[in-house]
Amino acid sequence: MISLDINGKVREVDVADDMPLLWVLRDELNMTGTKFGCGVAQCGACTVHVDGQPTRSCQLPASAAVGAKITTIEGLSGKAAAAVQKAWADLDVVQCGYCQSGQVMAATALIAENQNPTDADIEAAMDGNVCRCATYVRIKAAVKQAAKLART
Repeated sequence: MISLDINGKVREVDVADDMPLLWVLRDELNMTGTKFGCGVAQCGACTVHVDGQPTRSCQLPASAAVGAKITTIEGLSGKAAAAVQKAWADLDVVQCGYCQSGQVMAATALIAENQNPTDADIEAAMDGNVCRCATYVRIKAAVKQAAKLART
């Protein structure tokens, strides 16, 4: 039995220690906001926050997250998250939407740490979050707008 703090609630799951966190979230806890993309931590669709840091849940064994605070797209909250969500809606970022939970998680972690990111900061923070619809221009604009919103 593994005990995980997910979105501020302790959840007990009976899974193998090496089961990736992504599958614990999706298959064991029916939290399907976190998406499966590539399965090898290269696309970012499965990004969650572990102790506030964006983390690819497809490659993180559930046992490695014991004692950490895990935040999924379902539990994202706070000023940075609200700014990112508003900017995403205002700029109509989403096209197919599949990668967007990972994109939002990465952007929120950036804005939470840096409310005045440079283009290079944004590119570094969002690197590895793949959007098959290629909405990168809108994503970058939304991150800039979110940073501005978070500063006010």
